[in-house]
Amino acid sequence: MEKLRIEGGVALNGEVQASGAKNAITKLLVASLLSDKPCTFYNVPNIGDVRVTVELCQEIGMQVEWDKKAGVLHCQTKDIKTAYIPQRFSGSNRIPILMIGALLGRTEEDVIVPTVGGCKIGRRSVDFHVEALTKLGACVELREMKRECAYFAHAHNGLKGTLIRLPYPSIGATENTILASVSAKGTTILQNAAIEPEVMELILFLQKIGAQISVETDRTIRIVGTRLFYETAHTVLPDRIEAASFGMAAVGTKGRIFVKGAQHATMMTFLNKLRELGGGFTVKKDGIEFFYDGPLQGSLHLETDVHPGFMTDWQPPFTVLLTQATGASIVHETVYENRFGFTSALRDMGADVSLFKQCLGQKPCRFSSCSYYHSAVIKGPTPFVGKAVTIPDLRAGFAYVMAGLIASGTTTISGVYFIDRGYENLVEKLQSVGAHCERIVEEDAPATQQPIVVQC
Repeated sequence: MEKLRIEGGVALNGEVQASGAKNAITKLLVASLLSDKPCTFYNVPNIGDVRVTVELCQEIGMQVEWDKKAGVLHCQTKDIKTAYIPQRFSGSNRIPILMIGALLGRTEEDVIVPTVGGCKIGRRSVDFHVEALTKLGACVELREMKRECAYFAHAHNGLKGTLIRLPYPSIGATENTILASVSAKGTTILQNAAIEPEVMELILFLQKIGAQISVETDRTIRIVGTRLFYETAHTVLPDRIEAASFGMAAVGTKGRIFVKGAQHATMMTFLNKLRELGGGFTVKKDGIEFFYDGPLQGSLHLETDVHPGFMTDWQPPFTVLLTQATGASIVHETVYENRFGFTSALRDMGADVSLFKQCLGQKPCRFSSCSYYHSAVIKGPTPFVGKAVTIPDLRAGFAYVMAGLIASGTTTISGVYFIDRGYENLVEKLQSVGAHCERIVEEDAPATQQPIVVQC
């Protein structure tokens, strides 16, 4: 089994390059299926989720040339050879469900996709997807298939533009609705839509290939259907999650890291909280430099939310940062109900984290009447001691890496494939800024000696 071994207690100093955003390029690849014209993508990260998405698109009929070292990917889908996504993609990530929106306008066959996958941090209901696609004229059903479940979708009478209001500004539902609306007849007005930078990136790409899309100030997106597409090239925006991760690692280890390519505009909310905590940063023309600026002062309140709120994917490593700050801080998770599953391992390493089912926030969230531990009180500063831990999900993975970098002694991390899903060359980048971190291969220990398994 491949693992990470980290010798902590070293201040990180140096420069890293932000890779292309995982949550952008995976959706852009799916969006390119709408057109039969060539597309070229630059700044494409060589990570697990992109590799899975490329394989999935090739299954559909996409031709791909990918220079992984240069980060350049050329693709074209002249014809859809199948609308069936095999069950082996079930649980791989959240991309298969978006195939429905992308393919309904290109094939009259039933689009068959496996159920939603990804990290086990909470329910990823596709009800919003199904309701929106149904309003556009699609028929979507969940059926049992070969002892598994799959979604069957078709639009034999064509898709027609309409008014859709999402109950919650879901990123996935917004993207699926946009993809389907591009090929629909007439105009679709999507209200209460997600407006994350990665969603805006999708919209910009779709406009390049021929779509007519406008975004209004009240979370309303207007899409005019088209079947006329153009060849295009697109550079993927830098990954704001990776950039923030290295920024927090710099502050947490009392070091200094310049993240080349980090964009100020996409990280404003994060930067505000980092400065409130006492972390230092300087915005430069080609990136952001993060640094330790004296003892961290906690006693702050953090509430995750949809954009422009504090991103839920920033929360796990920020929680680690709060363990190193003076005072008691509160984190209220409003996006995923099981996001705090990673904290039990942090407590084993020395953190003082208490979980609560109540909304410890400025306003009740959609989990207020549920029995989910979605609020936390973190007291610090607390020293960390290296332990053996197993990663439960992608963003918890970096939280454990960060805890290991701060801790005294050795931290051994299992479940490295989670990190590989979203961080390109993480070990190499950490080593370049001075971290004592390496990949190792160990045989599985007997059941009585297994590393601690963190349950979500």
